[in-house]
Amino acid sequence: MSPEPLLTWRSWPFAERPKASVLLCAFLIFLAWFLWNVAVVQWRQPWFYFLGMLLVLGSLLPYFIPTTYYLYEYEIVIYYLFLKITRRYSDFGCFYCDKRGVMLSTFKLPRRLDAYRGQSLRFSRTQAEKAQLLEILGRKIGKQY
Repeated sequence: MSPEPLLTWRSWPFAERPKASVLLCAFLIFLAWFLWNVAVVQWRQPWFYFLGMLLVLGSLLPYFIPTTYYLYEYEIVIYYLFLKITRRYSDFGCFYCDKRGVMLSTFKLPRRLDAYRGQSLRFSRTQAEKAQLLEILGRKIGKQY
C-alpha cells in the first residue's frame, strides 16, 4: 500500500438523505410493531421477532454507519465503523456507475452476482469525488459499462 491515497471520501447515507432516513426509521418502527404482534403476541415465539429484526437491521447497517473510502495505487481500502476491507484492483474485471455510486464487478461483464461478489463504492452527498474516481478506476480496471 502506498503511503498517500490517490483519492479519499466519506459516505454516510443516513445523515446525507434525511427525508429517506425518516421514512426508513418510520418503516422500521412499523415493522418492529408488526413483527412483535405476529411473532410474540400471536405465535408466542419471541426468538422469531429477535431473529427477524436482527436480519433486517443487519442488512441495513451500511446505511446507518459512515463509510470511508481510500483509493491507493494498487488497492482500495474501505473502512466501516469497526471493519476494514481491502481489495486489489486486479480482483475486478469491470465497473459501472449509477446515480448513487460505482459497482466494481469481479467479472469481465456486469452480472447479477455483482452485489455478492463485487464491491460497491457509494458517492458522497456532493459527489465531488465522482469524476476523479471514474478516471482512477478507468486507469486501474479499464472496462466501464
